[in-house]
Amino acid sequence: MSYVEVPGAKVPIRMWTDPSTVEDVAMQQLRNVATLPWIKGLAVMPDVHFGKGATVGSVIAMQGAVCPAAVGVDIGCGMSAVKTSLTANDLPGDLSRLRSRIEQAIPVGRGMHDEAVDPGRLHGFPTAGWDDFWKRFGGVADAVKFRQERAVKQMGTLGSGNHFIEFCLDESGAVWLMLHSGSRNIGKELADHHIGQAQKLPHNQGLVDRDLAVFIADTPQMAAYRNDLFWAQEYAKYNRAIMMELFKDVVRKEFKKARPTFEPVISCHHNYVAEERYDGMDLLVTRKGAIRAGSGDFGIIPGSMGTGSYIVKGLGNAASFNSASHGAGRKMSRNAAKKRFSTRDLEEQTRGVECRKDSGVVDEIPGAYKPIEKVIDQQRDLVEVVAKLKQVVCVKG
Repeated sequence: MSYVEVPGAKVPIRMWTDPSTVEDVAMQQLRNVATLPWIKGLAVMPDVHFGKGATVGSVIAMQGAVCPAAVGVDIGCGMSAVKTSLTANDLPGDLSRLRSRIEQAIPVGRGMHDEAVDPGRLHGFPTAGWDDFWKRFGGVADAVKFRQERAVKQMGTLGSGNHFIEFCLDESGAVWLMLHSGSRNIGKELADHHIGQAQKLPHNQGLVDRDLAVFIADTPQMAAYRNDLFWAQEYAKYNRAIMMELFKDVVRKEFKKARPTFEPVISCHHNYVAEERYDGMDLLVTRKGAIRAGSGDFGIIPGSMGTGSYIVKGLGNAASFNSASHGAGRKMSRNAAKKRFSTRDLEEQTRGVECRKDSGVVDEIPGAYKPIEKVIDQQRDLVEVVAKLKQVVCVKG
């Protein structure tokens, strides 16, 4: 489908989904965003749902301003995937050992490594800029300085909630490695700090929603946020890169006889800010639950832990600010999912997948998410499908 345009106060709301299917609270958030004085465009992805301040699944283009809540509290959260030389024929009948080895190599949830991962010891990891990256930690907000030790040890770890590591097969039987994580606790600390700072500024008083507080260009507050924002986005990128190398190491050891090789990694943020130019204007584009889908850009759009995911290539649709959805999107809250579904439902909906099937992950059950196939179909003018993947192992945070 192409987009449906809904009137907004300052800009029209371009929606790649049926507006009647969007929950009322999310629709109100979109209308609120469209009232911001600095806004130049708003694109809504088919996986849209309620979030803090701004919906998840929205692309907001502003001139001379940026809204921290429109980035999300997990700054730089995103995906990585890599195709391997392994095939379904290389897999053992029982994949529980593989899942166990992944969980041993990569801490999950609030976990961290006992000692910081040395990227120089990882097979083929590019270490250029690594030392400079950590030196720049000294320039981030004083409010998080005491978190440095935790940030160092959480580098190369998997977040909780909807974050995951998966071992997948495409339709030809080729094995892919895929993971989803972000900037861990340090990114959230920075996001919360700056949202709080923005809410205190005079120009944000009287907004329809205080969570839509913005920073204005050429101010000390904007400079401080941009510094911390781009550092956290880099942290998230490094975090995924290290996890992927740890994941590859597990695969090399578990499939030693097959001598697996790996194609170049596909990686994309889906909670971030980018400086882009549209209609002759230099804009700050925030993608919260959306990926960049410029012409030829590779991206990853995952479903839930039992349904599968898609590798896509962007079509460069300027109406969406060169964007596409970041996943299937929730159709019910975590609390609603826990009330609606049982562990028996989880077992049924993840049949054939080696994964946790206990009460701790019921809120991540496939039934809590929108159908990924429909979400893909709604954005055929934004991306083309390169590969469809189905997970056979899923590690949840």
